[in-house]
Amino acid sequence: MTGTKARRTVVSVAVSAALACGTACTSGEAPASPSPASAPPGSAAPSSRPPAPTGPAADALRSVERATGRAGSARVESTTVMGRELSLEAEGALGWRDDGLTGTLTITYTGGTTAETMRRLGTTAMEARYLPDAYYAEMGDEFAGRVGGRHWIKYVYEDLEDLGAGAGAGFAEQMRNTTPNQAVKLLLSARDARKVGEETTRGRRTTHWSGTVGGDGPQTVDIWVDDRDLLVKKVERGHTKTGELTQTAYYSDYGVRVSAERPPAADTADFKELLASQAR
Repeated sequence: MTGTKARRTVVSVAVSAALACGTACTSGEAPASPSPASAPPGSAAPSSRPPAPTGPAADALRSVERATGRAGSARVESTTVMGRELSLEAEGALGWRDDGLTGTLTITYTGGTTAETMRRLGTTAMEARYLPDAYYAEMGDEFAGRVGGRHWIKYVYEDLEDLGAGAGAGFAEQMRNTTPNQAVKLLLSARDARKVGEETTRGRRTTHWSGTVGGDGPQTVDIWVDDRDLLVKKVERGHTKTGELTQTAYYSDYGVRVSAERPPAADTADFKELLASQAR
Protein backbone atom coordinates (compact mmCIF):
# COMPACT_ATOMS: atom_id res chain seq x y z
CA MET A 1 0.00 0.00 0.00
CA THR A 2 1.39 3.43 -0.97
CA GLY A 3 2.03 6.10 1.65
CA THR A 4 -0.80 8.25 0.29
CA LYS A 5 -3.27 5.37 0.28
CA ALA A 6 -2.21 4.34 3.78
CA ARG A 7 -2.77 7.88 5.09
CA ARG A 8 -6.21 8.03 3.48
CA THR A 9 -7.11 4.69 5.05
CA VAL A 10 -6.02 5.91 8.47
CA VAL A 11 -8.08 9.10 8.13
CA SER A 12 -11.08 7.12 6.88
CA VAL A 13 -10.89 4.88 9.93
CA ALA A 14 -10.48 7.89 12.21
CA VAL A 15 -13.60 9.53 10.77
CA SER A 16 -15.52 6.24 11.01
CA ALA A 17 -14.54 5.92 14.66
CA ALA A 18 -15.71 9.47 15.31
CA LEU A 19 -19.08 8.64 13.83
CA ALA A 20 -19.35 5.42 15.83
CA CYS A 21 -18.36 6.96 19.16
CA GLY A 22 -20.78 9.81 18.72
CA THR A 23 -23.67 7.70 17.50
CA ALA A 24 -23.26 5.12 20.26
CA CYS A 25 -24.83 7.30 22.90
CA THR A 26 -26.01 10.48 21.23
CA SER A 27 -29.69 11.29 21.36
CA GLY A 28 -31.35 13.80 19.05
CA GLU A 29 -31.73 17.46 19.79
CA ALA A 30 -34.88 19.52 19.94
CA PRO A 31 -35.54 21.28 16.63
CA ALA A 32 -34.86 24.98 16.51
CA SER A 33 -37.48 27.48 15.48
CA PRO A 34 -37.09 29.17 12.08
CA SER A 35 -34.25 31.66 11.84
CA PRO A 36 -35.01 35.39 12.08
CA ALA A 37 -34.25 35.70 8.36
CA SER A 38 -37.31 33.58 7.57
CA ALA A 39 -39.67 35.76 9.59
CA PRO A 40 -42.11 37.97 7.63
CA PRO A 41 -40.99 41.61 7.26
CA GLY A 42 -41.92 43.72 10.24
CA SER A 43 -42.55 40.74 12.51
CA ALA A 44 -40.67 40.02 15.69
CA ALA A 45 -37.87 37.49 15.49
CA PRO A 46 -39.12 34.10 16.68
CA SER A 47 -37.67 32.45 19.74
CA SER A 48 -34.83 29.97 19.18
CA ARG A 49 -36.72 27.47 21.32
CA PRO A 50 -40.06 25.77 20.67
CA PRO A 51 -42.97 26.97 22.81
CA ALA A 52 -42.86 25.51 26.31
CA PRO A 53 -45.41 22.68 26.54
CA THR A 54 -48.04 22.86 29.23
CA GLY A 55 -50.48 20.49 30.89
CA PRO A 56 -50.27 17.27 32.93
CA ALA A 57 -48.09 15.45 30.39
CA ALA A 58 -45.53 18.27 30.36
CA ASP A 59 -45.50 18.43 34.17
CA ALA A 60 -44.89 14.68 34.40
CA LEU A 61 -42.10 14.77 31.83
CA ARG A 62 -40.39 17.69 33.58
CA SER A 63 -40.34 15.61 36.78
CA VAL A 64 -38.61 12.86 34.80
CA GLU A 65 -36.13 15.34 33.37
CA ARG A 66 -35.25 16.65 36.84
CA ALA A 67 -34.95 13.20 38.43
CA THR A 68 -32.79 11.83 35.65
CA GLY A 69 -30.61 14.92 35.68
CA ARG A 70 -30.07 14.70 39.43
CA ALA A 71 -29.07 11.03 39.24
CA GLY A 72 -25.83 12.06 37.57
CA SER A 73 -24.84 8.71 36.06
CA ALA A 74 -26.12 5.34 34.85
CA ARG A 75 -25.17 2.15 33.10
CA VAL A 76 -26.09 2.18 29.42
CA GLU A 77 -26.79 -0.54 26.85
CA SER A 78 -27.71 0.57 23.36
CA THR A 79 -28.13 -0.59 19.77
CA THR A 80 -28.01 1.82 16.84
CA VAL A 81 -28.72 1.41 13.14
CA MET A 82 -28.04 4.25 10.66
CA GLY A 83 -29.30 2.95 7.33
CA ARG A 84 -26.56 1.37 5.23
CA GLU A 85 -23.82 3.27 7.00
CA LEU A 86 -23.58 1.86 10.50
CA SER A 87 -24.92 -0.67 12.95
CA LEU A 88 -23.43 -0.97 16.41
CA GLU A 89 -23.92 -2.01 20.02
CA ALA A 90 -22.58 -0.10 23.01
CA GLU A 91 -22.32 -0.94 26.69
CA GLY A 92 -20.78 0.84 29.66
CA ALA A 93 -21.43 3.67 32.12
CA LEU A 94 -21.81 7.42 31.58
CA GLY A 95 -21.88 10.33 34.00
CA TRP A 96 -23.21 13.83 33.47
CA ARG A 97 -22.29 16.76 35.69
CA ASP A 98 -21.91 20.50 35.30
CA ASP A 99 -18.42 20.06 33.84
CA GLY A 100 -19.58 17.73 31.05
CA LEU A 101 -19.77 14.10 30.02
CA THR A 102 -17.55 11.36 31.45
CA GLY A 103 -17.53 7.59 31.16
CA THR A 104 -16.44 4.55 29.20
CA LEU A 105 -18.27 2.50 26.56
CA THR A 106 -17.34 -0.65 24.68
CA ILE A 107 -18.57 -0.25 21.11
CA THR A 108 -19.02 -3.27 18.84
CA TYR A 109 -19.58 -2.88 15.08
CA THR A 110 -22.29 -5.19 13.81
CA GLY A 111 -22.88 -4.00 10.24
CA GLY A 112 -22.86 -1.24 7.65
CA THR A 113 -20.16 0.37 5.54
CA THR A 114 -18.45 1.85 8.59
CA ALA A 115 -18.11 -1.61 10.12
CA GLU A 116 -16.59 -2.90 6.88
CA THR A 117 -14.03 -0.09 6.94
CA MET A 118 -13.06 -0.90 10.51
CA ARG A 119 -12.82 -4.64 9.86
CA ARG A 120 -10.29 -4.00 7.10
CA LEU A 121 -7.97 -2.80 9.81
CA GLY A 122 -8.75 -5.72 12.09
CA THR A 123 -11.08 -3.79 14.42
CA THR A 124 -14.57 -5.03 15.24
CA ALA A 125 -14.86 -3.44 18.69
CA MET A 126 -13.24 -0.60 20.56
CA GLU A 127 -13.22 1.18 23.88
CA ALA A 128 -14.34 4.80 23.96
CA ARG A 129 -13.49 7.05 26.90
CA TYR A 130 -15.49 10.25 27.26
CA LEU A 131 -14.16 13.31 29.07
CA PRO A 132 -15.56 16.85 29.26
CA ASP A 133 -13.29 18.27 26.54
CA ALA A 134 -12.62 15.26 24.31
CA TYR A 135 -13.06 11.55 23.88
CA TYR A 136 -10.60 8.78 23.07
CA ALA A 137 -11.08 5.69 20.90
CA GLU A 138 -8.85 2.61 21.21
CA MET A 139 -8.27 1.23 17.72
CA GLY A 140 -6.14 -1.92 18.13
CA ASP A 141 -2.72 -3.17 17.10
CA GLU A 142 -3.15 -3.14 13.32
CA PHE A 143 -4.20 0.50 13.34
CA ALA A 144 -1.31 1.31 15.70
CA GLY A 145 1.11 -0.13 13.16
CA ARG A 146 0.08 2.61 10.73
CA VAL A 147 0.41 5.56 13.12
CA GLY A 148 3.73 5.02 14.82
CA GLY A 149 2.56 2.42 17.35
CA ARG A 150 -0.18 4.57 18.87
CA HIS A 151 -3.35 2.69 19.81
CA TRP A 152 -5.67 5.59 20.70
CA ILE A 153 -7.18 8.49 18.76
CA LYS A 154 -7.98 11.69 20.63
CA TYR A 155 -10.97 13.72 19.44
CA VAL A 156 -11.29 17.24 20.82
CA TYR A 157 -14.99 18.05 20.38
CA GLU A 158 -14.40 21.39 18.68
CA ASP A 159 -12.02 19.78 16.17
CA LEU A 160 -14.76 17.42 15.06
CA GLU A 161 -16.66 20.36 13.60
CA ASP A 162 -14.04 20.28 10.81
CA LEU A 163 -15.89 17.28 9.40
CA GLY A 164 -18.42 19.78 8.06
CA ALA A 165 -21.93 18.72 7.14
CA GLY A 166 -21.13 15.02 7.50
CA ALA A 167 -20.44 12.97 10.60
CA GLY A 168 -18.97 15.84 12.59
CA ALA A 169 -21.59 18.52 12.11
CA GLY A 170 -22.79 19.67 15.53
CA PHE A 171 -20.60 17.06 17.20
CA ALA A 172 -19.38 19.24 20.05
CA GLU A 173 -22.91 20.05 21.12
CA GLN A 174 -24.18 16.53 20.58
CA MET A 175 -21.46 14.93 22.66
CA ARG A 176 -22.29 17.23 25.56
CA ASN A 177 -25.93 16.14 25.41
CA THR A 178 -25.73 12.36 25.50
CA THR A 179 -27.47 11.86 28.82
CA PRO A 180 -30.81 10.11 29.40
CA ASN A 181 -32.55 13.34 30.36
CA GLN A 182 -31.73 14.71 26.89
CA ALA A 183 -34.29 12.26 25.49
CA VAL A 184 -36.84 13.77 27.86
CA LYS A 185 -35.96 17.28 26.66
CA LEU A 186 -36.46 16.11 23.11
CA LEU A 187 -39.85 14.65 23.98
CA LEU A 188 -40.83 17.88 25.73
CA SER A 189 -40.34 19.67 22.40
CA ALA A 190 -42.99 17.45 20.76
CA ARG A 191 -46.41 19.05 20.44
CA ASP A 192 -48.06 15.63 20.61
CA ALA A 193 -46.21 14.23 23.66
CA ARG A 194 -48.57 11.80 25.32
CA LYS A 195 -48.83 8.96 27.79
CA VAL A 196 -49.23 5.64 25.98
CA GLY A 197 -49.88 3.48 29.03
CA GLU A 198 -48.37 1.24 31.68
CA GLU A 199 -46.00 -1.52 30.53
CA THR A 200 -43.45 -3.97 31.92
CA THR A 201 -39.92 -3.23 30.74
CA ARG A 202 -37.15 -5.63 31.70
CA GLY A 203 -39.24 -6.85 34.59
CA ARG A 204 -39.99 -3.36 35.89
CA ARG A 205 -43.30 -1.52 35.90
CA THR A 206 -42.97 1.53 33.67
CA THR A 207 -44.96 4.33 32.09
CA HIS A 208 -44.59 4.65 28.32
CA TRP A 209 -44.48 8.16 26.81
CA SER A 210 -44.29 9.00 23.10
CA GLY A 211 -44.12 11.98 20.76
CA THR A 212 -43.09 13.21 17.32
CA VAL A 213 -40.44 15.87 16.75
CA GLY A 214 -40.11 17.89 13.55
CA GLY A 215 -36.97 19.34 12.01
CA ASP A 216 -35.33 17.95 8.87
CA GLY A 217 -37.78 15.04 9.01
CA PRO A 218 -40.23 13.48 11.46
CA GLN A 219 -38.59 11.71 14.37
CA THR A 220 -40.42 9.66 16.98
CA VAL A 221 -39.23 9.48 20.57
CA ASP A 222 -40.47 6.91 23.08
CA ILE A 223 -39.37 6.60 26.70
CA TRP A 224 -40.28 4.20 29.48
CA VAL A 225 -40.07 5.60 33.02
CA ASP A 226 -40.13 3.79 36.38
CA ASP A 227 -41.79 4.82 39.63
CA ARG A 228 -38.75 6.94 40.59
CA ASP A 229 -39.15 9.06 37.44
CA LEU A 230 -36.00 7.54 35.92
CA LEU A 231 -35.67 6.37 32.34
CA VAL A 232 -35.51 2.61 31.88
CA LYS A 233 -35.67 2.57 28.07
CA LYS A 234 -35.52 4.97 25.16
CA VAL A 235 -36.25 4.43 21.45
CA GLU A 236 -35.66 7.06 18.77
CA ARG A 237 -36.61 6.60 15.11
CA GLY A 238 -35.98 8.90 12.18
CA HIS A 239 -34.30 9.20 8.79
CA THR A 240 -30.76 9.90 7.58
CA LYS A 241 -29.29 10.29 4.10
CA THR A 242 -28.33 6.61 4.20
CA GLY A 243 -31.67 5.29 5.41
CA GLU A 244 -33.62 4.70 8.59
CA LEU A 245 -32.15 5.67 11.96
CA THR A 246 -33.14 3.64 15.00
CA GLN A 247 -31.58 3.77 18.46
CA THR A 248 -32.71 1.76 21.46
CA ALA A 249 -31.09 2.32 24.85
CA TYR A 250 -31.60 0.82 28.29
CA TYR A 251 -30.53 2.56 31.51
CA SER A 252 -29.88 1.03 34.93
CA ASP A 253 -27.87 1.49 38.14
CA TYR A 254 -28.44 5.24 38.34
CA GLY A 255 -25.81 6.90 40.50
CA VAL A 256 -23.15 4.31 39.64
CA ARG A 257 -19.57 5.47 40.08
CA VAL A 258 -18.10 6.51 36.71
CA SER A 259 -14.51 7.19 35.78
CA ALA A 260 -12.52 7.66 32.60
CA GLU A 261 -8.75 8.16 32.39
CA ARG A 262 -6.89 9.81 29.56
CA PRO A 263 -4.69 7.29 27.74
CA PRO A 264 -0.91 7.92 27.78
CA ALA A 265 0.03 10.75 25.45
CA ALA A 266 2.74 8.64 23.83
CA ASP A 267 0.11 6.06 22.87
CA THR A 268 -2.33 8.61 21.45
CA ALA A 269 -2.74 10.09 17.96
CA ASP A 270 -4.57 13.39 17.59
CA PHE A 271 -7.52 13.36 15.18
CA LYS A 272 -6.73 16.83 13.87
CA GLU A 273 -3.17 15.75 13.04
CA LEU A 274 -4.48 12.68 11.21
CA LEU A 275 -6.72 14.91 9.11
CA ALA A 276 -3.75 17.19 8.31
CA SER A 277 -1.68 14.19 7.23
CA GLN A 278 -4.14 13.49 4.43
CA ALA A 279 -3.06 16.69 2.70
CA ARG A 280 0.62 15.78 2.72
